Amino acid sequence: MEVRMEGRETELPPLVQEIVAAYLALVDREAPGLVQGLYLTGSVALSDSRPGASDIDFVAVTAAGCDTAAIAALERVHGTLAARYRRPFFDGVYVTWDQLAHNPLHAAPGPHAHEHRLQVQTSDEPVTWHILAHHGLTMRGPRRQELDIWTDRDVLAAWTRDNLERYWRPWLQRSAHLLSRPGLVCLGSWGPAWGVLGVSRLHYTLATGAITSKDGAGVYALDAFPSRWGRIITECLRLRRGGDDRSLYGTPLTRRRAALAFMDMAIDDALRLPGATAGGTTGFHAGATGDSNRCLLFRYCSDP
Repeated sequence: MEVRMEGRETELPPLVQEIVAAYLALVDREAPGLVQGLYLTGSVALSDSRPGASDIDFVAVTAAGCDTAAIAALERVHGTLAARYRRPFFDGVYVTWDQLAHNPLHAAPGPHAHEHRLQVQTSDEPVTWHILAHHGLTMRGPRRQELDIWTDRDVLAAWTRDNLERYWRPWLQRSAHLLSRPGLVCLGSWGPAWGVLGVSRLHYTLATGAITSKDGAGVYALDAFPSRWGRIITECLRLRRGGDDRSLYGTPLTRRRAALAFMDMAIDDALRLPGATAGGTTGFHAGATGDSNRCLLFRYCSDP
């Protein structure tokens, strides 16, 4: 399967190729001519897909909005695909060529596939459009560089701040209670990696105006934050990458405590950043030498 990635070469994981080919065959059988363009976004497009852990995210483009018959056909497509492949999930959104050129937050409701279920709803995030514009992989249709895809750094920055306040801050507060479901999740490997790398991704976006992968966010965090946070960042990268190396922490409790402390610090610092500017300038110099230069913006300077 041809993958048109401008400026770099890649080979899709075999299972991703297989599922994409199966999807295209199914949708062409159930609704011939409906899907004119298909683009992969998410971790696959960001070269950070992890077998057995990463979903396949897509944007499917149609000439016009999906009517009742088209939605019924798409439900059959995703139902059949789910029966063949329980995981990874094939998650994405159906839009028109015209909708790609406009802010998705203002778009009319359309079909969204999430964990094998198809629902008609409005879009609540601009991230997919930005990933598509800069990293999308073309499976069908014109190359992404030939498309008119809406992007706006100010809108992306505003959404990122709101996500920190409305999703990550409450998630952190719930996780701070040990005898709660999220608190117990943070004793495992998924919770710390999800939180530390997830918040680091949003910090990166506010600092640079761009979007990176979870792995890329960890690499960024190692340089952007004082070295005293390096242990928990490195641990979460280890967890994300699935290495067999031993944990850098003696107990899950100490790792959980370090992860929550990092998240608390990073959320506060991200919300103090001025956001993306034309040059990607931030309130600190990520490449500065010495912790004293990089610690000026941080409220927490104790070893986690």
